[in-house]
Amino acid sequence: MKALYLDLISGASGDMFLGALIDAGVSVESLFDQLAGLQLDEFELQTKKVQKNGFQATKVDVLVGKQLPERPLPEILEIINKSSLPISIQEQASSIFQHIGKVEAGIHNKSLEEIHLHELGGTDTIVDVTGTLLALDMLEVTRIQASSIPVGSGFIPGAHGQIPLPAPATLGILQDLPIYGLDIQAELVTPTGAALLAALVEDFGPPPAMVLDSIGYGAGARDLPIPNLLRALIGTPSTSKNGNYQKLIILETNLDDQNPEIYPYVMEQLFQAGALDVCLIPIQMKKNRPGTQIQVLADPAHSEILRNILFQETTTLGIREREVDRFALTRKTRSVATPYGDIEVKISATPTGEMKISPEYEDCRKLAVEKQIPLREIYRAAISAYQSNQDS
Repeated sequence: MKALYLDLISGASGDMFLGALIDAGVSVESLFDQLAGLQLDEFELQTKKVQKNGFQATKVDVLVGKQLPERPLPEILEIINKSSLPISIQEQASSIFQHIGKVEAGIHNKSLEEIHLHELGGTDTIVDVTGTLLALDMLEVTRIQASSIPVGSGFIPGAHGQIPLPAPATLGILQDLPIYGLDIQAELVTPTGAALLAALVEDFGPPPAMVLDSIGYGAGARDLPIPNLLRALIGTPSTSKNGNYQKLIILETNLDDQNPEIYPYVMEQLFQAGALDVCLIPIQMKKNRPGTQIQVLADPAHSEILRNILFQETTTLGIREREVDRFALTRKTRSVATPYGDIEVKISATPTGEMKISPEYEDCRKLAVEKQIPLREIYRAAISAYQSNQDS
């Protein structure tokens, strides 16, 4: 199991993704052999070492013999689904292009079937997307995190004339993701780069705890005031005595005029939007009024949507936000067979080696109701089943 952290020094594009992963150790020959499964007209992967502001990096170019200027979305999906690529790669690639298509359809007020992907419908883009997915599979990457996403400004030429930066398609794809502006007149994030980030990255923030195995630098085409690079850090998630370390945020607000019937619904909405934990804390407020503090633990990437839920669904007029450090034990999940049925259990180990076993509540509750057995008996059976499996 490998973790990948994308340091978006100057944004991201499809060729920068490929360059960084090849620089980190992917064999160009093996990648090209797998890409032949697309059965497209002749194309070539050209790689070379370049210098960007003193950094050595890999620049990838997809050289195409017969390049169509545009393709309708159904044709792109047909190419992917008729290829001999692994089914999982086909599904991921199709999902990415469908996301791009939905955004473009919204911008141009057309149906998905009518959408022609102009700059995004060429062979090079299809190779960038599928090649990135194949490269991640070859590196055995199972979790991807990234820094916040820098965007530039200015204009670039497009199929319909001059397009303001960030391009409308890029912004549509990056909706709900953390971005920030750099004072650079250039396209830092392409629609392809945005689509890969939106589809692949689980969390945005600082690098996770890992034992670093390899580093790759993927170069963009232009020379910029800053290094035009995407840096890939690949490693094994840390299992040090401190466990897994994360930078998280806490959102909190105090309420003394909220209908208590609303709280379960608010908690449900917060969890669905990405909250890691939600607490309702009884407090004493001004004028001796009893109140409730809502406290939400979350990844910083979900901050805005969680704030919006609190503003929309509660009577609050203000929300506090602060950054916190979380150290969590590494956990794994196993299914155990008990006399009452199968139950998922979570297992973790403390720094001293003590095992913690936590049966999944919903599994236990369901079996307790079905079998008319006390819940505590179901819990004991799950723990005993796991321990018996370890002893055998």
